[in-house]
Amino acid sequence: MSESVRIGVLGPVVAWADGAEAALGGPRQRAVLARLVAARGRVVTADRLVGDLWEVPPAGALPALRTFVAALRRGIEPGRPRRTPARLLVTDGPGYALRGVDVDAWSFETAVSGARDLAPAAARTALGRALDAWRGTPYAGLDQPWAVAERARLAELRLVAIERGAEAGIALGEAADVVPGLDAHVTEHPWREDGWRLLALGLYRSGRQADALAVLRRARAMLAGELGVDPGPRLAELEGQVLRHEVGSAPAPDDVWRDTASAYERVVAAGARTRLESTATLLRTLALTGGDGLAAARSQRPVAIRAAEQLGDPELTARVIGAFDVPGAWTRSDDADAAAQVVAAAERTLIALPAGAPDAVRARLLATVAIESRGLPGTRGPEAARRAVELARQAGDPAALAFALAGRYLTCFSRTGLARERAGIGVELTGLATRHGLSTFEILGHLVRMQALSALGDLAGAQRHADAAAGLGVRYERPLVEVFTEWFAAVRVAASGAPVDVAELAYRQAAATLDGSGMPGLADGLLPLAGLALRVWRGVPADLDPPGAGSWGPYEPWARPHLLLARGDTAKATAAVRRVPDPPPGLLAEVLWILAGRAAIAVGDRRIAERARAALVPAADEMAAGSGVLTAGPVRDHLAALGRVNVRSGAMSPLGRIEPEYREE
Repeated sequence: MSESVRIGVLGPVVAWADGAEAALGGPRQRAVLARLVAARGRVVTADRLVGDLWEVPPAGALPALRTFVAALRRGIEPGRPRRTPARLLVTDGPGYALRGVDVDAWSFETAVSGARDLAPAAARTALGRALDAWRGTPYAGLDQPWAVAERARLAELRLVAIERGAEAGIALGEAADVVPGLDAHVTEHPWREDGWRLLALGLYRSGRQADALAVLRRARAMLAGELGVDPGPRLAELEGQVLRHEVGSAPAPDDVWRDTASAYERVVAAGARTRLESTATLLRTLALTGGDGLAAARSQRPVAIRAAEQLGDPELTARVIGAFDVPGAWTRSDDADAAAQVVAAAERTLIALPAGAPDAVRARLLATVAIESRGLPGTRGPEAARRAVELARQAGDPAALAFALAGRYLTCFSRTGLARERAGIGVELTGLATRHGLSTFEILGHLVRMQALSALGDLAGAQRHADAAAGLGVRYERPLVEVFTEWFAAVRVAASGAPVDVAELAYRQAAATLDGSGMPGLADGLLPLAGLALRVWRGVPADLDPPGAGSWGPYEPWARPHLLLARGDTAKATAAVRRVPDPPPGLLAEVLWILAGRAAIAVGDRRIAERARAALVPAADEMAAGSGVLTAGPVRDHLAALGRVNVRSGAMSPLGRIEPEYREE
């Protein structure tokens, strides 16, 4: 059993294993755990631990330490079988270290450090979440010198987080809202010059110049009277700027938007063609916000394209279509009708373009055809993607090439077992986007690699790309990234061998991110499908929802036989197996073929079992986890079962040579 363990030291020392508070024993035993937390994953020798626990170590200190460690291991790994090595509190050479645990203090430090590189809105959100983790005095109840030093260090870092959060609020035009908190902050910590500076700046930008000057003079008097020092250069500079009215204002984003939109309305004539291009760009931005923004962009995009076509200018129409270069990480469309309209318009525009139209323009139209054709059978989508990549390379246009590679990825599903090819696309896309500052495609590149490495059994490598995508999602305010990374976290729980109920709970928690996401193509039927795939892999009856329930979405044909079998209705299950269609090309093809094949085995339908086996053989060395959001385990395990019902011999069919697992350098 694999526990998810979180340790808290931002308050009294506590730990939780799979959500339940762990038994940590008495103060000395908790001090052992806290000391290892303070080491931040580094090894602490047994001798050093003894010296840090006791001012004058007793005769039996070392055996006592070993007893404490054994008890802590039982507390944080309650499901670990006896006589198996510890995973979390490990013995390493002459000492001990923590591995693979989530520690609130470590997360706090990372968040505060990372906020320096974030835009103000993202920084404020990250710092607010970090500060919410505080439960009181760090390492409360521990008075050893190392604990006192750690407590002081974390307390200082907390003050920095408060000040950076306030600075972000001021930058966002919310100075009046942060002033009360800063006032309390400098009252409690009067020696912090940055606190005084931010309070004065907040007052000034709230239109309170006199109050800002009074605060600066209070700070000067306090520093001189109590410490005998003059204000630092930043504080002194701000005082001069306030006196001269030279403090730069930081208009709120809403003010900038309102003023710019007003100017646009005044200057750009109604009916001007440039309005359509501006609309297309705005729809692209709207789509990246997710939720209602994505839904609105999806519905308005065909309208904008029709308006452009009515003007009879194919080059304008091409720009309107190509400006919406919003990639996707999922192979089922959110709105098939709207996608079909966009594809038809792009195809018409490709024909109507003059012969000398730039290659990059044609590449964008072809990439649009590929992306909007995802999940559909046939060759047009893959052909369009391949040609788009060729034209974009010829044009030397990095943005067009990134868009074309996104289309190539979404159409790279002509058969199962293409994860290595998709991983290669992800490598090129990530490198290209990073070099040219294409943040949206850099995020996509990491998600592509996360998905491909999930299929190739390299979950540690996939996790690195999930973390990279999550960080970029926060920095660039792309909320939909969290949907994919949270589902991948659930995949890791399922793949770790956790009990079915624990893995299903992880899937349910991930499903909460789909609420209001604006992605029905991903959301419809995903949660029950994840549970069914897990149960089929583990050999657990599929006693989930009744057959025909709407919650199964497009996956009902593959789910129905298993649900009927769980009810004991073999006759209806047999009939349902005969009606199972071939899965559409996409991220879930392997999982759906496995469901079809396993159901066929259960009812003795050798024809369907052989069809499933033939489809899955190219993926013999992969995990049925290429979506990065759910898993049905190793494909080879299912092939072994399907091989035993080969129609001709009834014997195990050869699967061919299994290649080594893919690993990124």
